[in-house]
Amino acid sequence: MNVLDTLKFAIAALAVFFFGTAIAQDADSERDDATNVWIVVEAQWEAEESGDENWIDRMLADGFYGWGKDAPAPRSKSSTQMWDRFADQQGNLAAHELYPLEIVIHESTAVVHYLYSSAYRDKEGKVKTESGRYTDVLVRTADGWKFIAWHGGDD
Repeated sequence: MNVLDTLKFAIAALAVFFFGTAIAQDADSERDDATNVWIVVEAQWEAEESGDENWIDRMLADGFYGWGKDAPAPRSKSSTQMWDRFADQQGNLAAHELYPLEIVIHESTAVVHYLYSSAYRDKEGKVKTESGRYTDVLVRTADGWKFIAWHGGDD
């Protein structure tokens, strides 16, 4: 192999190395994003279960609209807050389990499909369990991932 061929080979090898490294970094970044998004989804359910009254302010982006199965139409952030306060007066989320199905990340948007099981305890102490599905949409903000929309509910 002459010097020119050796140089061409070295340049090609470096290109393959850097291209492969870039692909691996992109895959790591997407995996990290998916993990962080799932942490936010779980944290929202944990906040509701623990009685955190401020989770909506912290976790929902301005411009949020979410459509739970029992709502007649999508609800804004302020409407979601009002109905959450009303629901908290009626009882509380006593337990939950989430089952992630798929997380799709595209630039600064994440779509999360998952199933859930939950137990709700009313103020008389009666417990109702339900299972269902949700699709949450989150956006990346300066403060981390926040919900911009969701849709779902019990089956």
